[in-house]
Amino acid sequence: MARLGGKTVLITGAARGIGAAAARLFVQEGAQVMLVDVLEDPLRSLAQELGTCAAFVSADISDEASCANAVNATVERFGRIDAALLNAGIAGDLKPLVDYSAETFDKVVAVNVRGTWLGLKHVMRAMQPSGGSIVVTASTSSVRATPNMVAYVASKHAVVGLMRAAAMEGAAHGIRVNSVNPATVDTPMVRDLEAGAHSTANKVQTKARLIPLQRQGTVEEVAQLMLFLASDESSFCTGAVYMVDGGVTAGRAA
Repeated sequence: MARLGGKTVLITGAARGIGAAAARLFVQEGAQVMLVDVLEDPLRSLAQELGTCAAFVSADISDEASCANAVNATVERFGRIDAALLNAGIAGDLKPLVDYSAETFDKVVAVNVRGTWLGLKHVMRAMQPSGGSIVVTASTSSVRATPNMVAYVASKHAVVGLMRAAAMEGAAHGIRVNSVNPATVDTPMVRDLEAGAHSTANKVQTKARLIPLQRQGTVEEVAQLMLFLASDESSFCTGAVYMVDGGVTAGRAA
């Protein structure tokens, strides 16, 4: 039996990387998906690939009107939202804190924090009549620091706080909210970061040699955990942080 049979799922950051992998997996498991991203061309291509089970809307999640429109378009197209994957995010620059620009810091916070809050706000409102599951993409940077990524680290710590607050408020309406926290996986965002690293001090720190399982994860492995949390199999799970990191945070102090 399909694990998401009959369910409608909204996915932000769906054009590539983890979001696209989740969209493909969710459709395989019986879901109808609304794909949301600012990257319209790859979004359209993915929707065409997935066929009649998928629709798409171009949206900037940091803008409230745009975010609300994406949620409303999902309800208008499919009638309801059973699950949402709030996955969109940006990394910002690889620079020391003292050299980081206020403009870039504000942009990262706008997308990662404000965008997550707006997604929670409008999705939870749509879910209140019948409940649902919301999965927020956080990071191992939500529970530890990485040098030269101050805006990203701060924003991902905030995302976990938003998730927990939403889980507390959503419980009364049957809305579950959890976060999935990947280590560095092979995504366009990570490749862009690595391409922009011009010195040894600014290189991405989480490499295969630093991961206890001795390899990077894949977007498909992250999507599998998201599938569990979006499905009814996780019906008693809410307010929790789920690591998918190959053991990177196993040695972190509580």
